[in-house]
Amino acid sequence: MCNAGVASRVMGSGSAGGAMTKTFLVVDDSSSMRQLVAFAVKGAGYDVVTAASGNEAVEKLSEGKFDMVITDLNMPEMDGIELIRSLRTLPDYKFVPIIMLTTESQEAKKQEGRLAGASGWIVKPFSPERLLDVVRRFIK
Repeated sequence: MCNAGVASRVMGSGSAGGAMTKTFLVVDDSSSMRQLVAFAVKGAGYDVVTAASGNEAVEKLSEGKFDMVITDLNMPEMDGIELIRSLRTLPDYKFVPIIMLTTESQEAKKQEGRLAGASGWIVKPFSPERLLDVVRRFIK
């Protein structure tokens, strides 16, 4: 079963009351941005797996099902829009929240993201509090 890797990894790190910890996939070609997002999300009690490209993100899907994906737009090989389109074709990811975290703020790009299946859009630079506000809107 493909969820075994994530389930075994998070079983011991569940929050009080035995609830399973949510696991996020953070995708950005900037290592400092991956670290910043991972730090903010981990600080809020979530587990994080990171990927440096859309292609690497697709490979990471074998580690289990993620509860949220946070992705950059502009990346080499497979950009964030292509990644979202790819994820939305998979049954496990039809309804998983996918947040675009990018420097792009043009309405045309946001529309392209929405059409691809992005759940939300955050423009860099951002505050960790803003990121967590958006995360909490989608993760209960």
